[in-house]
Amino acid sequence: MKHLILLTLALVSFASAADKPSHLFILSGQSNMAGMDPKLGFEPEAKKLFPDADVAYIKVAAGGQPIRYWVSEWNDIATKHGVDVTQARAKDQGAKATAFFYPRILSQFAELLKAHPNPASITFCWMQGENDSKTGLHAPYADALKQLIANLRRDLKRPDMNVVIGRISDHERINPPAWKIVREAQVEVAKGDAHGAWVDCDDLNDKEVKGVMTNDLHYTKPGYELLGRRFVRQAKALIEGQKPAENGRPE
Repeated sequence: MKHLILLTLALVSFASAADKPSHLFILSGQSNMAGMDPKLGFEPEAKKLFPDADVAYIKVAAGGQPIRYWVSEWNDIATKHGVDVTQARAKDQGAKATAFFYPRILSQFAELLKAHPNPASITFCWMQGENDSKTGLHAPYADALKQLIANLRRDLKRPDMNVVIGRISDHERINPPAWKIVREAQVEVAKGDAHGAWVDCDDLNDKEVKGVMTNDLHYTKPGYELLGRRFVRQAKALIEGQKPAENGRPE
């Protein structure tokens, strides 16, 4: 993931007619969210599916990051799952000793709300989990993700906030048992949430490496575009009170 170790903070909106309803999105996660350019998939799909609405989003993402950097309660959650927190955080220093991405989401979203003060909907799109799988911190993942969602709903004062979770792909080479647990947790959290849906990413990372088709950790350019479109499609179903695609591949 080293080639995608960056922090992306973007504030973009379009279709800004004052009399239109607004739908706001929070895009966050690690490298596969950082690698998704919303202009190539997300934005075109949003314009297509919400032609009579104002759609805006923020993006807070960085490669190689564990979920604990979003969840201030992670230490307590991990301890309950038998994790040695001191060992897990041995390299966390300075800002990394806190959930430093979370306040960035809140501050960026506060700016978004200045332009769109009464949004018809808010959707949180999450694409993360590879790091927790790779480092063997899979046990507390489901509870940490639930806590993150609960925190956002509380702090944004939107208990109706929608959630679309990207399931980490079928790469699995780093730590297969942990990878499987995180994948299952992501789907379970999405399906167990009245405002939740998930996105399948297993067909987004198929790359030819030295003549061999490989399930890579990161996605292809068309894969990232389709990821953005799937986020919007699942969100639209939730916003309209429809059932999202159960297989994570909305058409």
